[in-house]
Amino acid sequence: MTETITLELPEPLACRVRETATRTERRIEDVILDWLERLSVEPPVETLPDSQVLALCDAQMPETQQAELQRLLRLNREERLSRVEQNRLDELMRLYRRGLVRKAQAFKVAVERGLRPPLA
Repeated sequence: MTETITLELPEPLACRVRETATRTERRIEDVILDWLERLSVEPPVETLPDSQVLALCDAQMPETQQAELQRLLRLNREERLSRVEQNRLDELMRLYRRGLVRKAQAFKVAVERGLRPPLA
């Protein structure tokens, strides 16, 4: 089931949506849906309760993914990756980078809230 909703976007936001849609060769509606879906799955760190902020500060990639990432990085250095392995490496690197960004955001929020001391 779907529901039709009409939105009026401020011009700067509408411009970013159009640019993203053009760059990714997708419909504007699909870009907006993707952004909303991401926000619903991964809300902004500053909206999370203290316990979740602290959990993000201490988050680590699961051991199985870490091991797989290390293996694929080694194969990549040796230039022995298949296309499937290269795609998986790209996916794991995206997850790793996203995790680092979320962790940094969480640390910033934790310091702002007085949950963690600032780095010296």
